[in-house]
Formats: sequence, C-alpha cells, structure tokens
Amino acid sequence: MPTKEREASEERVDRCVTGIEGLDNILNGGVPRGNTVLVTGAVGTGKTSLCLEFLVHGALLGENSLYFSVTESANKLLQNIIPYDFFEESLVKEGRLHFIDMPAIYDRLGLDKPEFDYEDIHILIDAIVGIVKELKIQRLAVDSITSVSYRLRSEEIIREFVLKLGSILSGLGCTTLLVSEISPTHERYSTYGVEEAIADGIVVMGNLERRGDLLRTLQVVKMRGTRHSRAKYVLDLTTTGVLLVPLLKGGSVAAGGG
Repeated sequence: MPTKEREASEERVDRCVTGIEGLDNILNGGVPRGNTVLVTGAVGTGKTSLCLEFLVHGALLGENSLYFSVTESANKLLQNIIPYDFFEESLVKEGRLHFIDMPAIYDRLGLDKPEFDYEDIHILIDAIVGIVKELKIQRLAVDSITSVSYRLRSEEIIREFVLKLGSILSGLGCTTLLVSEISPTHERYSTYGVEEAIADGIVVMGNLERRGDLLRTLQVVKMRGTRHSRAKYVLDLTTTGVLLVPLLKGGSVAAGGG
C-alpha cells in the first residue's frame, strides 16, 4: 500500500489512547481499539504500573476499565495506585474502574484443580466475557497471563485460551493487556512462546545497567493496525505516571531524561 494511502487508512483507525504521552507518540496515537497486547518483561520492570495507568486513564475518559489480578489482591493493587496524581477514588466508587481477583473466579466456577482442560478454559472464557459484558468493559488487563497459563500446561490449550478470549473481546470493542512474566535471560517474549505469536501487539519492558544504575526500558516490537517506533526508551515511574525518554545509541539517555 502506498505511503499516503496507508497514512489515510491509519487516520481512520479507532484508537484506545493510553494516556501515557510517550507511549501514545510511539504508537502514532494509541493502541488500535480491540487489540490484544502482550506486556512482557522480568520482575520489577513496571508492567503492572503501565497496565494500571492505562486503565485509570481509560476510566478518566469515561471508559469502563477492569483489572483481573491473578496473584496480588485487588486491595493491594488499589493501595499501589492511590499515591498517583492522576488517580481519583471516585473512579472505583462510580463503577468506572474495577478490580477482580482471578482466584475468586476460579472458586466460583469450581475450578480448584491444578490443571485445566479444554472444557475448563471455555468455562473460564465464558465467565470473563460475561463480566466484561455485564460491566460494559472497554479496557481490560490480565496480570498475569503467565500465571493463568501455569494451569493450562499444553501449548494447544494456551493457544486456544488466548486466541478465543482475544477474538471475543476484540469483537466487543475491548482493548486488552496481557501481562507476561519472563526471566531477564529469556529469549522469547512469553514463557511458552505461544502468546506472543497470537497477540496483536508486544510491549517489551526490561532493565538496563548503565554506570552502576539499573534503568527500566520499554520497546514496542509489534503492534498490528498502526505504524510505530521500534526504538528503545528509558522508562521512569513517577507520581505523575510513566515517563518515557529515548535511549540514544551507545546507551545514553536523551536530554531531560535525568
């Protein structure tokens, strides 16, 4: 497709503005609405913070947002975002920002087994979709898809789960972030290598050692439906939210990056 036609086509794309200025610039305006995006990285790289800010900004824009927490309690997550300048407690009270513990869903569905089969995952998908429909959710984060996948075991079942869930949510106009936990030395973007092939987008978060300091980094390596920068950025977590500064060649940070 010629450049002008491609640019005109992109202008017509309905975008889910993340509210994180640097990320929206990287994505040429935001995540194409309905995309399923893998947010991947090692422990402590800022994945949860990025997802929370994405949801809070959505709620501030009037989009109902939901956080499915697989490991941490919803109450703990809520405590983590209260110090942010952009967070308003009214978002939760008015039902625009929701937190649900995934283990509570497992219990309600009777999924107390260590390993899920095909029937189980379809029961789980139906439950998630039912909640999304009931609450009219437009932004969703699952933290983490890795923890869910521990119970799925086989690559075939993981593929079925991610593909079907993503397809249904996309059809509902819901933009989804799936957190993927990997070790710092992992060569793939997900534990099983399946999630990354199915996802519409991949945002890689990492750590970079520079002069004795450990810097957080972010890089968008894939995003269907939009042109985007593939450059690596230094990420800083502040009370005003996620700040991104270009990482220059040689590992130095652009002026203003601290």
